[in-house]
Amino acid sequence: MIANPQDYQKMTAEEYLEWEAKQELRHEYVDGEIFAMTGGSIPHNDIALNFYRALYPHLRQRGCRVNVSDVKVQANQNSRYFYPDLVVSCHPDDLKSRQFINYPKVIIEVLSPSTASYNRTKKLKYYRQIPTLQEYVLVDSEEIAVEVYHRGEGKMWHYYEYAEGDAIALQSIEFECAIDVVYEGVIFGNE
Repeated sequence: MIANPQDYQKMTAEEYLEWEAKQELRHEYVDGEIFAMTGGSIPHNDIALNFYRALYPHLRQRGCRVNVSDVKVQANQNSRYFYPDLVVSCHPDDLKSRQFINYPKVIIEVLSPSTASYNRTKKLKYYRQIPTLQEYVLVDSEEIAVEVYHRGEGKMWHYYEYAEGDAIALQSIEFECAIDVVYEGVIFGNE
């Protein structure tokens, strides 16, 4: 989850990377501005871990990696760095990277009421500019609902919605799982 920009002075990407490596908390970087990351709810965490557990064995067989929220993605060289909830990469350089993911194939964000709008607008815009990104997945933490943006030809992106009882399909990594797996054990506010 992202918080409002803090009272940090603007930094270059190089300054940010050096500074951020020494911080106890995570910070995203967008065009010189620093955004402190806030903690997520228990449902947010459970959803991210459930998705990770479903993806890991599938991706390991294909020589890909999946990382959770503590791994940074370089969304635009020297201008944007994010911490998505999950990121999948199959690129050889990313498989041995120790700093950040440069070539994400799938990015998954778990939505909360405070981040849903930002993830659907600005982050969608920024992420779509990553040439290697094939799918951007938004997972609601307040109800059973998953949205997938899948890269088409040119600047075209296809949109898919999944609800209770559906199977989520991520075409770029030939992955499919029941939506119930992602929401297993998740307690919603009205329960």
